[in-house]
Amino acid sequence: MTPKIARYLAEQQPATPCLIVDVDHVESRYRALQDAMPIAHIYYAVKANPAPEILRRLVDLGSCFDAASIGEIRQCLEAGASPKQISFGNTVKKISSIREAFERGVDLFVFDSEEELAKLAEHAPGTRVFCRLAVENEGADWPLSRKFGTTVEHAHELLLRAKDMGLEPYGLSFHVGSQQTNTAAYEAAIARVGMLFTDLSKAGLELKMINLGGGFPVRYRDDVPEIDQFGLAIGRAMTEHFGNALPQMLVEPGRFLVGEAGVVSAEVVLVSRRGGKESDPRWVYLDIGRFGGLAETEGEAIRYRFRTAHDGLPTGQTVVAGPSCDGVDIMYEKKRVDLPMALRSGDRVELLSTGAYVSTYCSTGFNGFAPLAEHYI
Repeated sequence: MTPKIARYLAEQQPATPCLIVDVDHVESRYRALQDAMPIAHIYYAVKANPAPEILRRLVDLGSCFDAASIGEIRQCLEAGASPKQISFGNTVKKISSIREAFERGVDLFVFDSEEELAKLAEHAPGTRVFCRLAVENEGADWPLSRKFGTTVEHAHELLLRAKDMGLEPYGLSFHVGSQQTNTAAYEAAIARVGMLFTDLSKAGLELKMINLGGGFPVRYRDDVPEIDQFGLAIGRAMTEHFGNALPQMLVEPGRFLVGEAGVVSAEVVLVSRRGGKESDPRWVYLDIGRFGGLAETEGEAIRYRFRTAHDGLPTGQTVVAGPSCDGVDIMYEKKRVDLPMALRSGDRVELLSTGAYVSTYCSTGFNGFAPLAEHYI
């Protein structure tokens, strides 16, 4: 929690549940990434948090943007971004979205299938396209490998076909998974991309760009490698596989830029042992749950840190759940959370590092609960 957020909570006591984001901290993370990877072009993954306050600050810093939908493209343009600063980074796009993006001046699109490539050729002719490869996501808390990406062999075929279809085959991309804690994942993916660059060059196609995706981690409960370590590993791998002929490098950070800039303030609704015995599990129900924005607790994948007014007092193993009448609205049960035994209904609880993938995941009215309130300071 940044001092700015701590002051805001103490002075304003905003109604819960709410998200408070320190936009200055987003800027500091952006600059840290620039320092760690000075030759990379930063394309902020808008899906992590599309708040206008964040987008405008990043526009002022010269950032580019990775948009997953036409809605996000509109948000970026409204925030002052140029169409040339936007990549349409979803491999699954409606024809109407492709048309509108093209008409608005966006000229960088991703694909990973023959049909998507054909849609781009017809509805965004002459644009730059890059093909997403499927790579290993080992080491990531939130894998992304099953739904997106194609094989090296198929990418080779599709990129050659793209040229014949009047598009500009521009590069390759991959994503090693969100909250990736293993620098070797990037090194292995770069090696695979390097081989494909070479094979395509031999076939007469010179690609210009490699998009390394996002995945750079933030600290939740456990320490993670610093961004400098990722920068060094990526730099070594790029030099090893491309020598002095480095292609343009893109990175798509989302969680890394905004995750640690945000805090969710929640209220304890109930503390109970439903069997009435001390041996029964203790449950703490909050006024925010999986449908209120904490969707990344599915499978207990992302494990947020908690702060309470009783920190330092005796703790006990606790199941943490949300307020809705849905049986899956449980955040942590298999791996229970040590929370103070003094917690009672009405106490405030802060969930740290919640600036990413919380506001965008929240339901707009499931069970009648209002959407998460947001405060950008």
